[in-house]
Amino acid sequence: MRHLVLLVVFFLSFSIQSGASDLVKVRSAFSVKETADRFESILKAKKFTIFNRIDHSKGAQGVGLDLRPTELILFGNPKVGTQLMLARQTTAIDLPMKALVYQDKKGQVWLAYNSADYLAGRHGIRGKDAVLSKIKKALAGLSAKATNR
Repeated sequence: MRHLVLLVVFFLSFSIQSGASDLVKVRSAFSVKETADRFESILKAKKFTIFNRIDHSKGAQGVGLDLRPTELILFGNPKVGTQLMLARQTTAIDLPMKALVYQDKKGQVWLAYNSADYLAGRHGIRGKDAVLSKIKKALAGLSAKATNR
């Protein structure tokens, strides 16, 4: 995890949107597939576990519905996630972490994930500020690298 912290660079040049500190959305310069591929590749290089990748658009096609490109990546790092579950076992319902890569109505691609503050608030996690800070910094760095040229 310390390697990820070293990678973190806060880019002022990319757009981040957050709704009530729960969902962090990062604007991508790439297509949904390329953004998801880049994010997954970066995660693997950092030794994260990739649990699954779901193409919701493909699933919708399978039942005759049309959905803009939408992919979900489930990933995690047991060294970090377990610390949150030890603090509040209910956190396990939100783990592993998920990154949603999707194209909005205007054609813009976004990478979105639940904020660490949201997880802490939802589950009443206390006394894990260092862990939560590492998660925030790691996710910001990983998403910036996956979405920017």
